[in-house]
Amino acid sequence: MSALLDETDFAEGFRSLFEQSGIGIANLDTRMRLREANADFLREVDREPQDAYGRSFPALLHRSVRQRVEHGLTELIAGRRERFVERVLAVRPDGTLVPAGMTAVAVPAVASPDGPGEIDTVLVLLHAKPRGGEPPAAAPARVALQPMDARILEGVAAGIPTVKLASSLFMSRGGVEYRVTALLRMLRVPNRPALVSKAHSIGMFDTAVWPPRVHPEYVKN
Repeated sequence: MSALLDETDFAEGFRSLFEQSGIGIANLDTRMRLREANADFLREVDREPQDAYGRSFPALLHRSVRQRVEHGLTELIAGRRERFVERVLAVRPDGTLVPAGMTAVAVPAVASPDGPGEIDTVLVLLHAKPRGGEPPAAAPARVALQPMDARILEGVAAGIPTVKLASSLFMSRGGVEYRVTALLRMLRVPNRPALVSKAHSIGMFDTAVWPPRVHPEYVKN
């Protein structure tokens, strides 16, 4: 009887931690779907429980990070690793992007005499990290680059010198500088490092590849 009470007390303590931690916490099944999430997690992704539960967790993230997250979760579910840490961009229904730190931990089923059971749950911790205390920035739905501007942005992000970049794109150095200046104005940043940082922060790059590539959704057809 005492053991049962101890288990009940533990469950209640865990539930209290789950709801009052101040960190977004969600349980995923082995198909990466949300089983349950606390109020902090739902607030970060701006979802109601009926809209969130049963939904694929990677689908709540920006496409620039989905591939890495799916790979990491697959490794956890397969039992090839116990913990996965990544920086992600959550996407709210209105298009707002929320930079966050994510930690995922594999939780096995009850152990058997032969050792730990198969993975039953993945516990995801989501801690939003708005920079400088500022609220999350809205996704730049109106940003649509000309194909040449996208190539120039990729070159700047890869650290390619202006002269080399101009040569590879069959442009003059002045032409490249002109387009870089236009990109600075478009994203409202003062210099090239800030340009690359802003483009990364709003999810314009596919960070799973190198050199960086601008997602097609940000390039005019």
